[in-house]
Amino acid sequence: MHKNPIGVFDSGVGGLSVLREIRKLLPEEDLLYVADSAHAPYGDKSKEFILERSATIVDFFVSQNVKAIVVACNTATGAAVKELRPKYELPMIAMEPAVKPASERSQTGIIGVLATSRTIDSNNFQILFARFADKVKILPQACPGLVEQVERGNLNGDKIRTLIAQYIQPLLAQNVDVIVLGCTHYPFLAPIIQELAGSSVTVIDSGSAIARELKSRLEKTTLLANRPYPGAVQFWSSDETGTAKRVISQLWDAEIDVSNLPERISA
Repeated sequence: MHKNPIGVFDSGVGGLSVLREIRKLLPEEDLLYVADSAHAPYGDKSKEFILERSATIVDFFVSQNVKAIVVACNTATGAAVKELRPKYELPMIAMEPAVKPASERSQTGIIGVLATSRTIDSNNFQILFARFADKVKILPQACPGLVEQVERGNLNGDKIRTLIAQYIQPLLAQNVDVIVLGCTHYPFLAPIIQELAGSSVTVIDSGSAIARELKSRLEKTTLLANRPYPGAVQFWSSDETGTAKRVISQLWDAEIDVSNLPERISA
């Protein structure tokens, strides 16, 4: 199975921020990426809907003979991973906001977490926050609209800057010195977030940590690819309008061929 691909999925294009870290750390691996853009964002969907979509995509990956799955979506992690893991024997790596490194870096003892409302309300997040409650004060900030902007490829301009300022100003007013990007879409907005937050604030995300965890899990199960050449990357999307193809190519910084998911999976 070490020659089999790794499946990575997100509600849309945000998981590309994780995929690029995996590609950087494990360039020899074959990667399959699914952007469920027709149903993005997951952040305003019910837990039941997210679980159903996640299970459908995982089943698709199983049909493609993947050796591991990365749930590159904080919202899907919170809503679905606990239910999905017992049903599959494959390694399943899920997102966790970088609260631990943030708590270690903070000098003020106050950190902000930008995420979707669904992610913030999830049991996973509540447990994570409670785990570090005695070390730092954590200020979760829901960010409606940011995912939609990234899904359209709007990474700059007055509208996105106004939205970001609206979300980070309350955090800065409470003396945060570390901001955690708790949604995989947000790293594509990191330059603006950093600019508006100022040089005294550290902005961090979980992408590189997830890539390292994936490598560790593959090593432990002797599933690392050992080929002496780069692996392939294949992209699928549930969006049939062409927007996902354009935005994936934009974010991946290359003209990408994006296949439509089979209708039974896209619906």
